[in-house]
Amino acid sequence: MKDVSIQLKVVEAHPRDVGRGIARVDPEVMERLSINDSGEVIGLKGKRETVARIMPTFPELRGQGVIQIDGIIRENAQIGINEQIKLTRMKVEEARKVRLSPLTFIGRTATDNGYLSRQLAAIPAIAGDRVQTTFLGAKKQDFRVVDTVPTGAVLLTSQTSITIAGEGKATEARLTYEDIGGLGDQVRRIREMIELPLRFPQVFARLGIDPPKGVLLHGPPGCGKTLIAKVIANETDATFLQISGPEIMHKFYGESEEHLRNVFEEAKKKAPSILFLDELDAIAPKREELGGEKQVERRVVGQLLALMDGLKERGQVIIIGATNLPNILDPALRRPGRFDREIVIPIPDKHGRFEILTIHTRGMPFSDDVDMERLAFLTHGFVGADLGALTREAAIYAIRRLMPCIDFEREVIPVEALLALEVTMDDFLNALREVEPSAIREFFTEIPDIGFADIGGLEQIKRVLLETVKDPLYHPAVYAKAHTRPAKGIIVSGEPGTGKTLLAKGIAKESEVNFIAVSGPELLSKYIGESERGVREVFKKARQAAPCILFFDEIESIVPQRGKMIGDQVTERVVTQFLTEMDGIEELKGVTVLASTNRLDLIDPAILRPGRFDFVLELPKPDMKAREAIFRVHIRGKPLAKEVALENLARETDGLVGADIASICQKASLLAIREFLESKEEDLEHFVIEKRHFMEAMEDAISLVNSRSRT
Repeated sequence: MKDVSIQLKVVEAHPRDVGRGIARVDPEVMERLSINDSGEVIGLKGKRETVARIMPTFPELRGQGVIQIDGIIRENAQIGINEQIKLTRMKVEEARKVRLSPLTFIGRTATDNGYLSRQLAAIPAIAGDRVQTTFLGAKKQDFRVVDTVPTGAVLLTSQTSITIAGEGKATEARLTYEDIGGLGDQVRRIREMIELPLRFPQVFARLGIDPPKGVLLHGPPGCGKTLIAKVIANETDATFLQISGPEIMHKFYGESEEHLRNVFEEAKKKAPSILFLDELDAIAPKREELGGEKQVERRVVGQLLALMDGLKERGQVIIIGATNLPNILDPALRRPGRFDREIVIPIPDKHGRFEILTIHTRGMPFSDDVDMERLAFLTHGFVGADLGALTREAAIYAIRRLMPCIDFEREVIPVEALLALEVTMDDFLNALREVEPSAIREFFTEIPDIGFADIGGLEQIKRVLLETVKDPLYHPAVYAKAHTRPAKGIIVSGEPGTGKTLLAKGIAKESEVNFIAVSGPELLSKYIGESERGVREVFKKARQAAPCILFFDEIESIVPQRGKMIGDQVTERVVTQFLTEMDGIEELKGVTVLASTNRLDLIDPAILRPGRFDFVLELPKPDMKAREAIFRVHIRGKPLAKEVALENLARETDGLVGADIASICQKASLLAIREFLESKEEDLEHFVIEKRHFMEAMEDAISLVNSRSRT
């Protein structure tokens, strides 16, 4: 029977398939190749021949004539994305011996033959191919197949004897498009800008236009700007030159400009080339804001502008700029012809976080309870770098369980213990407490471990908060169907001690979103414009970290009624800025503003209208049923005497608020402790809090309330 060969277009692999030697094709293609079982080995021929295990592709890509292969297989076949590759059936034998040469620096663990053979099991290879493995997903390790026994195409198994030739270099593993998660649209637009002009310049010549010459990437730190540049360098055949902004600067006159000219000259000589300018804001800030002592920076900006769009032709050189401060760049730099396209690299959404977590946990052995969807939901505001740190922390928690098995004298870890090592959901949840989202790090407030179950009474208020904050997050389809937007803001008002701040902590815990707590007075500054800038920054960070609860405690201190204080221009400007942020042109999407006050009469009326604060919730003094519920919360776990009846305590505390009841429970406990210690009793079984302790504490609390009311 004549061997059938089929040509298909190459596309990126699914992130989970990277490093597994898998090629995914339409099931119809498998039939044409007379392949019945998934996992059979096929030959792939680009500019070079390699092998892969065939699998059916995902339903959304069927019928399109494509093959999904990762960057490792693409490199082995010397083929690029969107190019045609030939598929043929191939017979392979199991490898008895394989010699590998490390391409990246390897530790002791990677050189363990038993561990490596198990990690690389079921990978097909030919001499000259690159293969990749990971240890707990934390570090990629690349190897080149030097030779195999038998020769030709082989399938590595757990029984294959592996030997290592050489030590490898201390370099990073090669990055591919499959290593970028959550940025599909952005990467596609960048590839249009960069790959087309470099690979098919004749298209632009036919249309009579100049190809794009530059792309500016901007977004928060850690979201993947530099990673995109590294991947594009690896995936294209162009020369890649990288320079960080601060490297340009020299102390001697003219040296900075000369350095910049040399870099561009080198890029022209090695064309087609890509020149990556990292931290662009360091060398091209706004010239009008540079003082007289900063002549060097002015000249460097002028030199960069001339090189990017001067009289001298730049040739086939594409420039990628990256910054997280785009607004401080010189405006002349951001016009078409220099940077033709600006692409925002955003903080990833839930789907993007799921993709990034999948990439960072590639090769990580999981226990059955790990739920990536849940982790993606819990990591609001996390950028790619944060998620990478999260997976490393989770792996470290798992490694701590391995420590008792390690023989530190012989520096040996048993292979069985390594293979039994798994990362659990608890490891990720523990790591989540260690890693903060960098987007809101300066405003980050750890969510207290206080849920609504820890708040007595206020059932109606709790229900409103759940409906306005939690339900839109968990049931967005219902709100979309009803064409109803969630509430923007909620003010909780009431006497001191009624539980306003406690409710804010409770709803943050219940909804599992980011929580930014801002005390009103800390935003105010004596310098003109600083207070308004503080308000802008808080709202900007909240938007970046959405979904998010932005909590203003004592809000009357920053948005008092305007016109009441003559000459107080600062608070009037702050109120105006606050109004603009709450209901301005830029939509406050995914941010719920929660505020507390005990002086609603002092707040500017414009703040309180619907559309800004949709709900004003008045917290009443607790009734008897609510007081009993509050007592139940605060005596939880305390050893009470049998005569202590919560109903009687609730009846005796008429007129007291939640803070007073918490104080009574605390003082009663302290009185019981004092009495127990003075009695010299040693048996803790005899320690109880009696009714008289509560009554004594209650008398003190009632007298304190009466004195407050008199003043």
